[in-house]
Amino acid sequence: MTSNQQVPGLPGAQRAERADGLPFQPHALAATRAAASAAALIAAGVGVLSLTGWIFDIVALKRVLPGVTPAMKANTAVAVIALGLSLYVVGRGPVRSRAAAAARAAAALTTVIGALVLVEYVTGADLHVDELLFNDNTADPGTPGRMAPNTAAALTLGGAAALCASARRVPAWISQIAGLAVLALGTLRLYGAAYRVSELERFVPYTGMALHTALALVLLGGALFLIRPDEGPAGLLTNAGTTGTLGRRLFVTALIVPPLLGWGILVGEDAELFGARLGTALLVCGHTVAFTALIFAALNVGRRVEVAHARLEWQVRQNQLLQAFMDNTPAVVFVKDVEGRYLAVNTTFEKSLNLSREQVLGRCDKDVMPSPLAEEVRASDLAVLRAGKPLQREELLTLPDGPREFLSTLFPLHDASGTPYAVCGVVTDVTERAAAQRELERAHRRFRALLESAPDATLIADGKGTIVMANAQVEPLFGRTPDDLVGTQVVDLVPESWRRRHGALLCAYLGLRDPQPTVVDRDLYGLHRDGTHFPVEVSISSLQAELQAERETLVVLSVRDITERRRAEAERAERYEQHRRIAYALQHSLMGEPPSLPYLPSAYRYLASLQDPGVGGDWFDVIPLDGRRTGVVVGDVMGRGLEAAAVMGQLRAASHALAHTGSTPSGLMTALDSFVGDLAGQLVTCVYLILDRDTGDVTLCSAGHPPVLVRPPDGPTRRLPAPIGVPLGVNDASGGGVPFEEATHALPPGSLLVLYTDGLVERPGTDIEARIDVLARTVDRAPKDAPADPELLDQEADRVVGTLIPDMSAHDDDVTLLLIGVPGADGGRGGG
Repeated sequence: MTSNQQVPGLPGAQRAERADGLPFQPHALAATRAAASAAALIAAGVGVLSLTGWIFDIVALKRVLPGVTPAMKANTAVAVIALGLSLYVVGRGPVRSRAAAAARAAAALTTVIGALVLVEYVTGADLHVDELLFNDNTADPGTPGRMAPNTAAALTLGGAAALCASARRVPAWISQIAGLAVLALGTLRLYGAAYRVSELERFVPYTGMALHTALALVLLGGALFLIRPDEGPAGLLTNAGTTGTLGRRLFVTALIVPPLLGWGILVGEDAELFGARLGTALLVCGHTVAFTALIFAALNVGRRVEVAHARLEWQVRQNQLLQAFMDNTPAVVFVKDVEGRYLAVNTTFEKSLNLSREQVLGRCDKDVMPSPLAEEVRASDLAVLRAGKPLQREELLTLPDGPREFLSTLFPLHDASGTPYAVCGVVTDVTERAAAQRELERAHRRFRALLESAPDATLIADGKGTIVMANAQVEPLFGRTPDDLVGTQVVDLVPESWRRRHGALLCAYLGLRDPQPTVVDRDLYGLHRDGTHFPVEVSISSLQAELQAERETLVVLSVRDITERRRAEAERAERYEQHRRIAYALQHSLMGEPPSLPYLPSAYRYLASLQDPGVGGDWFDVIPLDGRRTGVVVGDVMGRGLEAAAVMGQLRAASHALAHTGSTPSGLMTALDSFVGDLAGQLVTCVYLILDRDTGDVTLCSAGHPPVLVRPPDGPTRRLPAPIGVPLGVNDASGGGVPFEEATHALPPGSLLVLYTDGLVERPGTDIEARIDVLARTVDRAPKDAPADPELLDQEADRVVGTLIPDMSAHDDDVTLLLIGVPGADGGRGGG
């Protein structure tokens, strides 16, 4: 494609050109013709008004200013009407032969009327046509009923010009030049009235031109000039190019500026503001200013021309880039007009037909292709033009080098009105791709056969859990055929109560960055079509890596019924439960039961974990010391099993003995720390407190144990402050380390003490401090008189454990809880 070729569809392709090469816009030309027709019709209307005045003897319609200006003669009115109607018919465009003949007859009538009057003026003869219609009673000077000589000349020229305008074979400039002459004669009369120059109104002693006659001539002259706007001098003004723009501005300036300047000078002279010489100087100065402004306006237009030229060069560059893009596209690309002639092709097109671009452009399919192939291609083009939208299809075409498979995309190019003017095609050789697709289909069939050979029910789902494929083994397992399952969700094969959990597991697996094959067989159930459900084992793997090119993630789920396995596991679990009960009996025998003291209301809960077969190391004890003091100890041996239970038994016995020796809480912790230090690998948390009924004081010491909570009778539950200590067994057995410190607090009667092990508040993934706060808020809801009532304390212990651990079967640690009500100084159930 050369630099001056226009690629269809690019900007600028919608502008047409006339035979003389000047660009124009069809809508603008239609508007210009309509304006010319309207001007002719208005002029005819002026003639009709004047003729009406003659028919009904209405002076106001004969003259513009009665008694001052000449009247439009009856013959003039007839000629103006005939000429106006003739130009109106011609201006509407192609008409029937009868209408055209009528228009020419009307133009001829105008010419005859004007010519006869001119003959009368030239020869001095009276041809008796002046008062042929009406007697002239307007008392104008000259011959009665005879139109002014300039009017006669204008009508003669106008009629002849109308005859030329109606004949397309006559050059347009003839009628247009005549139209300008008619316009000039009418304008001169208007200038004479505006400047009060009688020489421009009449040629003494002849009749003068009426003002409305002058107006009609101006309209008729303009209509004659614009009736064929795409030809001749009018074409210079109406074209959409730079010459038209500049010409219109110059023409408007010439029509408006000089008359206005002359009128202004005359007004100044009449008002005696300046003399004739100064007026002339001002007129010259005004013209200089006007033409200077006009020059700058022309320069502005020239600048726009330069910008337009630069844009045209840019457009040419874009066309070159588009051709380069087409030439470097491996697909065959072409553009044809609606007749099937090639407008543009790329290099691949040339190579496919072994023809140069010059041999293709401007020719049709039948000129460059074998006949059968050309007929197929042309039929495709016509189908696209009829459909008015893109079409795509695969075709097998026979080329000179053999049959090939192609993917053809054809689409129409539309102009601004939506009419298709070209067809663009992109044809891609997909022979190798089609062969690869067939091989892929064979591979799919092999994969399907492999899938059907799997012994387990196998499901393949997309990343949203929608089943896309299933093998025949799903039918005996779920009672549904593979076709029934395609398009449904995987979770639809799960009992409704378990769907949320199963869906979460699948989403969690798909959310992994690099999901690995895994097997899940815990708490998974399948749903048969008859509504029964059964335990299943699911092997899950991802095909994301294999299908990365398609950006699709698939999961493969192999489902196996493990009902028999679960039955065998249940039998083993029953035997395990027997062993577990034996272990718990051993643990309870080692821990013993704390004494029930009538002066110390209390309630406790010890709950062993159901998730671990071994016994735990939690213990607690209430130790009466003397008549007014009571010791309370809660501990937790880290680990599980018989070893932890044995250490727990030893520590319980040791703490009980040490408490009876009168040891302070810190002394008891120091002694227990030495004892645990002798046991290799043991770690114990413990808290010991002494409650004095006489003073209401509580003294406590903690070895890494969760804080003791207290709820006063008149306030919210809070933590009982105590020095931070390390767990037992951390300090070096040879001496040194972190000393154990104690603290003493006064508690009002009716307070509630809460001691517990970490199994009550510790949960995976949560902050233990936040869980202790939850425990405190739970204790706050206990009745105010609960510390003095063992039954209420017992109920409160159940409520606290139920709130903190809703499902004990899923809990993996032992739980110990001890609630103690602080009695009054008299040893009774005080405080409320």
